[in-house]
Amino acid sequence: MISDNVTRIKDRIAAICQTIGRNPQDITLVAVTKFASIEKIKEAIAAGITHIAENKVQEGQHKYALVDKAGKKVTCHLIGHLQTNKAKDALKIFDLIQSVDSLKLAHEIDKQTAKLGRTAEILVQVNTSGEAQKYGCPPQEAIRLIEAILTLGNVRIKGLMTMAPLTEDEKRVAATFSGLRKIQDQAKKQFQGQNNFTPQYLSMGMSQDFEIALKEGANMLRIGSAIFKE
Repeated sequence: MISDNVTRIKDRIAAICQTIGRNPQDITLVAVTKFASIEKIKEAIAAGITHIAENKVQEGQHKYALVDKAGKKVTCHLIGHLQTNKAKDALKIFDLIQSVDSLKLAHEIDKQTAKLGRTAEILVQVNTSGEAQKYGCPPQEAIRLIEAILTLGNVRIKGLMTMAPLTEDEKRVAATFSGLRKIQDQAKKQFQGQNNFTPQYLSMGMSQDFEIALKEGANMLRIGSAIFKE
């Protein structure tokens, strides 16, 4: 069942990419395991999933220690809001933290990675939907935040992330995604050549809106229910 879902999503991604002239091999599919059991996560990995994501540090601590026993290399992402007092624990579990939305959090990540003798890879989360209930820095502050984070020695910015509003208004969803793409384009020009700015990922699009995200330039999709639903 999960294998069929993964195949179906990959086929849909390939079909969309064909219509818009993109290479489906350039798209990173991240399976969001928020509501998935250990066994279902292992099924997804067996079906070819190589990136998994959790919303909470505690869930990642519990699940991903067991998932590692599946015997495959899997990249673990944190996509939910991260409190500064959880940064140390998060760095021990996750390979990519997608939800860095403040300089305070970035400083804490920098401090903890220095203690660990390594660097941290992050995405800067931007609230391009403008919804008060969503995390993410305001769009007008994104470039300044990126610039400030780039002064830190142990943090590497790998791209940007956003979440669209839950609405049937496709134009509003598309505007949320295109807004992030424009910020990334501006950042690429402004910070070109800086070693700790390698904007590889534009993380946007989930089960309900990934098709719109692909058309607006996403190359990392965070898919949960469409993979793990019965």
